[in-house]
Amino acid sequence: MAESFDLNQTDRLLTTTRAVRKRLDLNRPVPRELITDCIRIACQAPAGSNLQRWRWIVVDDPDLKMGLADLYRRAYEPYIAMQKDAVQRTGRSGANAIMDSSDYLATVLHQAPALVIPCSLGVPEGPQGSVAGFYGSVLPAVWSFMLAARSRGLGTAWTTLHLAFEAEARALLGIPDTVTQVALTPVAYYTGDTFKPGNRRPAEEITYFNGWKS
Repeated sequence: MAESFDLNQTDRLLTTTRAVRKRLDLNRPVPRELITDCIRIACQAPAGSNLQRWRWIVVDDPDLKMGLADLYRRAYEPYIAMQKDAVQRTGRSGANAIMDSSDYLATVLHQAPALVIPCSLGVPEGPQGSVAGFYGSVLPAVWSFMLAARSRGLGTAWTTLHLAFEAEARALLGIPDTVTQVALTPVAYYTGDTFKPGNRRPAEEITYFNGWKS
């Protein structure tokens, strides 16, 4: 008989793991051992040919965090300006809260107790299938890390803006040029636990059986 899960708890974890920005506790240290526990869980994620090419850089040195945050902000300023312009032109509703929290994260990123940069050995190249396989062998582990963090009272937020200056981040942290950075997430305890499922389109509208639906 297959082992059963508590679906209420499982579904709560999967539907309430949100990008945490404003509710990161910037003053409470996060033990390295706790982050390592999350990485240990994350490394159970699937990987192509089970090669396990992922590597994890945990940055808790204040100067290094500041250096990464400066790179992030350099990329963030033109990005958010473009986003705000698009919102104003299209009249999109509901975006202001997201942009406000994004502004906040950019301002305080260096204050997060830790910044985690997941990496993969190698560089993606070749046809689409090869590139998809490259990222498909590391990104599930990153999401598992974020789920493991959530279940342990830690907040995270998936960001990629620092990759606009990947070479500078590589130099800052001594990452070989044969290694690909795939994201950067702040890690901190979160304040309050009132996270709820986000607004999403019904699964029935976006699920097609046996072919594309026009």
